[in-house]
Amino acid sequence: MARWEPGAQERLQQAAFALFVERGYDKVTVAEIADRAGLTKRSFFNYFADKREILFADAHLFEAGIVKHLTDADPSLEPIDAAVAALTHGGRQLSVYGEGGRTRRDLIDSSTELQERNLAKLTSLTAEITAALCMRNVPARDASFIARVAVAAFITAYDDWLNDLTVDFATLMQNSMADLRRAIGANP
Repeated sequence: MARWEPGAQERLQQAAFALFVERGYDKVTVAEIADRAGLTKRSFFNYFADKREILFADAHLFEAGIVKHLTDADPSLEPIDAAVAALTHGGRQLSVYGEGGRTRRDLIDSSTELQERNLAKLTSLTAEITAALCMRNVPARDASFIARVAVAAFITAYDDWLNDLTVDFATLMQNSMADLRRAIGANP
């Protein structure tokens, strides 16, 4: 494969996923990923800051989509409902990854380094949702609490979806919120 061919970022991602699955995340180097993709190590760093970012390359787009959906939500929606609707929209977008989502989850679960990066991305998402809720005139403390709860419900629903790809993500988000309300003794 020629080094100048288009699609270098996708080739790097495919090569990395294949190597991570074959040998485990911790046993794969950036040089090996680049070589498998038919590129140089230097080319790798044109697309990714480090090998962890392979698994989080589009996180900023996911986050931006959720914030846009939240910003555009009906102003009459309760803040928690608006945040849940935005995260449901985001979850539906992720559902196109199917089995790849499971592989990604398993890779993240296998590495403390990836778990830390995942937590950093979730913290960023929570902060962006908090800011968007504040723009909807939700007091900052309430916005932060709502964002954290909504993200927790999303994480649970997404994990449930990865365990059964046939279930509609919106249903899983509703179930997650109902379970949360039941767990704290609130009426659904």
